[in-house]
Amino acid sequence: MNKSIIHNFIFLFCATSLLLSQNKQLIWSDEFDGEYGPIDANKWFHQTIMPNGYSWWNGEVQHYTNRINNTYISNGTLKIVAKKETFSDQGHTKNYTSARLNSKFAFKYGRVEIRAKLPKGHGTWPAMWMLGKDINEKGAYWQLQGFGKTSWPQCGELDIMEHWGSNQNYIASAIHSPSSYGNTVNKGGQWINTASDQFHVYTLDWSSEKMVFSVDNKVHYTYKPADKNSSTWPFDKEMYILLNIAIEPSISPGFTQSEMEIDYVRIYNNNLGTENSSNLMPDDFEISSVYPNPFNPTATINYSINKNSNIDFSVFDLNGKMIDKIFNGYKTRGKHSLKWNANQIPSGTYFLRATSGKNFINHTITLTK
Repeated sequence: MNKSIIHNFIFLFCATSLLLSQNKQLIWSDEFDGEYGPIDANKWFHQTIMPNGYSWWNGEVQHYTNRINNTYISNGTLKIVAKKETFSDQGHTKNYTSARLNSKFAFKYGRVEIRAKLPKGHGTWPAMWMLGKDINEKGAYWQLQGFGKTSWPQCGELDIMEHWGSNQNYIASAIHSPSSYGNTVNKGGQWINTASDQFHVYTLDWSSEKMVFSVDNKVHYTYKPADKNSSTWPFDKEMYILLNIAIEPSISPGFTQSEMEIDYVRIYNNNLGTENSSNLMPDDFEISSVYPNPFNPTATINYSINKNSNIDFSVFDLNGKMIDKIFNGYKTRGKHSLKWNANQIPSGTYFLRATSGKNFINHTITLTK
């Protein structure tokens, strides 16, 4: 079964059996299907023009290019490649190249999911983020379309994921607005020990009420200012996605190249934050790990609950059919673990769903035999 078919099953399962109550609908995506070739120019724009005439912001030392050396699709994923090489452009020569992509799709409110594996290297700075469509940054896609009327940070910035190679296992999310920007106070993060070795799903849920940032359904930061105004909340407007790897001046002398590999970018229209919505990432409980994953034939599921409650663990196939019920019963507050023996289950990718009351968490697991 090819990747696009698997993803279609995932969409159907998530959109029907799990998310109907939330009106969660896929409104835009790029699955990066294909063996080898350039990115889809109908969906992405290479931002290459240095905004201040000779450099990028934050003292970055790379040229962003539109070359296939720095961005391409292969084996069903997007590769953004940062390289150590001498490259001249716009009258300036630099010793590093990379790529910075702007989405040609802008939207207001929704859920962004990006499944990615991050680069390595002291001085690398990959990011998956968003800017207001109205930013007046020189060379940005939407500025070139005539929408650039607002300076940063008045335009608003949402950092879904930032990672610094100098702090290898930590990923961060942040909000930049006129009330706090640059070294903003509005930020959070978590430790991901396999950020550069395994794929993880980086998520932003954005509504008119709040922003919720998470990795693999584990929330690490929520932004919900008590007073929403143009200073604290310039986010009731369309924004677009950026993907890039910047190179800091502190880049390791031994660095040669590293890549950010992205499996998909998906944008959903949902109603997070409304009174009647259920919670995709509940505070009442969480799945802290499933180990090993992939597994054969037994996996250990570690989870915690914040109050005494009934909880259900079930497994579904890609068609949305329940194939096993692991546990259903009462648990006291605290940390717990259980084992799933899939000895009688065929190899494949499955969904583990934990449900407590109206809340649920989904975790993708892979059985290999």
